[in-house]
Amino acid sequence: MTLPEYVTRVDATTYRIRVWIQPGAKKSQLAGPYQGSLKIRIQAPPVENKANRELIGFLARMLGVKPNRISLESGKTVRKKTILVHNAEPLAWKRLEGER
Repeated sequence: MTLPEYVTRVDATTYRIRVWIQPGAKKSQLAGPYQGSLKIRIQAPPVENKANRELIGFLARMLGVKPNRISLESGKTVRKKTILVHNAEPLAWKRLEGER
């Protein structure tokens, strides 16, 4: 299994994803690779943690995991974030690369 450039494996069940978000977009969607990260447009505004919650929900839907398996490692108040995905099953990385 080849991982996208913005994903690294931490251990047997954990992956780290580097993302760059654009909050306040018309709709939540993938925008593709951007400066070594995955750019994601998020519909929620960047206030009261709304964009972070929407980001976690969006990634959970895209990867086919429950939202409680995804956590924000760093970047709570900035656009560049690091996300941890905890999952023992194979993940749908191709969905992050192909859908735009």
